[in-house]
Amino acid sequence: MIFSRKRADAERQTRDERATEVPDQGAAAPSLVRGPYDISESYDDVQRLDLGSLHIPAIAEVEVRVQADPQGVIQQVVLVHGDNALQLGVFAAPRSEGIWDEVREEIRQSLLRDGASAQEVDGEYGPELHAQVRTPDGPTNLRFVGIDGPRWMVRGVFQGPVATDPAVAGPLVECLDGLVVDRGQEAKPVREPLPLRLPREIADQADAEAGDAAAEPRQV
Repeated sequence: MIFSRKRADAERQTRDERATEVPDQGAAAPSLVRGPYDISESYDDVQRLDLGSLHIPAIAEVEVRVQADPQGVIQQVVLVHGDNALQLGVFAAPRSEGIWDEVREEIRQSLLRDGASAQEVDGEYGPELHAQVRTPDGPTNLRFVGIDGPRWMVRGVFQGPVATDPAVAGPLVECLDGLVVDRGQEAKPVREPLPLRLPREIADQADAEAGDAAAEPRQV
């Protein structure tokens, strides 16, 4: 994948800083930096759920919930662990620079217009956005994080206790750090969501179940 070497080096340095604290002298450096990873990079071989542009680590304690249309195109991906949730999105970005700074400011302005509180915080993934929004169930805390990669950006929205206490993220962080992004080579408008699809076997199963339901006689 073609992107500027200067940007790649800077991005890898940022990932190294997030991956571990400064090691003691003589300590061995980690073999892999912390993700999310580009499909062209080296990463571990754990089993992942292939959703097209996003490959999500399969972790037993984490439930992957997707909302898809009848054609199997995914509209929303949410990872759930206990009372915590992480909504994921992946978007096209230019070769020359990341887009999280601009996207983060747009989200902040939108939240403020809606009467929500929003504060920028320096977090483990760099600048984050912490917000509190009004819902029918009362105030809800959200934590927005963004990771710029080569021609893509992953956005995560944490909900639940993890929105105010990152230390309780548990396996949700494993999923985020282990994401693999398959950007593809085709040109796409900046900020366009990258395509996400159900795995073939799951889509076929859903079609079969829908067909069986349609074939059942209706009671009158």
